Amino acid sequence: MSLRKELVEICHKVYARGFVSAYDGNLSARIDDRRILITPSGKCKGEIEENDLLEIDYNGNLIDGNGKVSTEVKIHLVSYGKREDVQAVVHCHPVYATAFAAIGEGLMRPVFPEVVLSLGKVPLCRYGTPSTDQLSDSILPFVDYCWALLLENHGAVTFGKCIKGAFFRMEKLEWAAHTISVARTIGREKVISNQKLKELYSISEKVYGIKIDKRNRFDY
Repeated sequence: MSLRKELVEICHKVYARGFVSAYDGNLSARIDDRRILITPSGKCKGEIEENDLLEIDYNGNLIDGNGKVSTEVKIHLVSYGKREDVQAVVHCHPVYATAFAAIGEGLMRPVFPEVVLSLGKVPLCRYGTPSTDQLSDSILPFVDYCWALLLENHGAVTFGKCIKGAFFRMEKLEWAAHTISVARTIGREKVISNQKLKELYSISEKVYGIKIDKRNRFDY
């Protein structure tokens, strides 16, 4: 499957899953060391087609395409500039994850093993006015090592080694936020003990070859 086709498919999925509404959100993927493929501004993700996608350089300049580059493009540029392992960026407004962002709370407690390993810590980035450098600057303290971020009073950003991987992290983030929200209606979520976390990380590394940055681990 071509990168364009795959990005369009994921755009349709984020819209179908309710992770974005109207013209919200933006998604991108690296093409090579000179170009990024990104969704245009002002286009519903559920209606995106391959010829709607834009090619830009790493300064945000339009190389190919007829649409307008999103004013939130710097989130993507900063992410690619800081992380060679990031090949795709998904920015959405999923309801439950965004609800946590709205109350000023990141997902910083180790509740679910699969979330501990696939996302790690999901910190809250301070509020930044959209279309300004404040927004991209807000992710700088965490973008070096995190795979998912909450943007205060705004939404969420996830990263991946491919566009599907970034989407799956957004899906997992929303599932975690939703489940914790439900748990809090009947009690309070319990966290995994430090001892069990060390056991989980050890198994993850030995069995699956997943080595997690210490800054993104819950046992440090």
